[in-house]
Amino acid sequence: MLEIVEKTLLTGIGALALTQKKAEELIDDLKKRMNLTEEEGKKLLEKLQDAAKDNQQKLEELARDEVKKACERIGVVTVKEFEKLQHKVEHLEKQLKAREK
Repeated sequence: MLEIVEKTLLTGIGALALTQKKAEELIDDLKKRMNLTEEEGKKLLEKLQDAAKDNQQKLEELARDEVKKACERIGVVTVKEFEKLQHKVEHLEKQLKAREK
């Protein structure tokens, strides 16, 4: 029974990140309705929090990937690429100054 409730909740949450307070309220409500023990409620809360963290990390990773793709499409260079070009320009400027002397 607990496993069915757990799977239903985890599926229903999806990408939604629960705040600590809302998760605790949800668990308190479920404990009353489903006659869950304190320990079962704590375990369920931990699983919900872990699922929320995982979903948040996945969303952040997807967002980073999309931003990176958008930057590539419009031609924005990365800091690393900029620094490489800056170093190259400095090197070429030194070469030019040496030839002028």
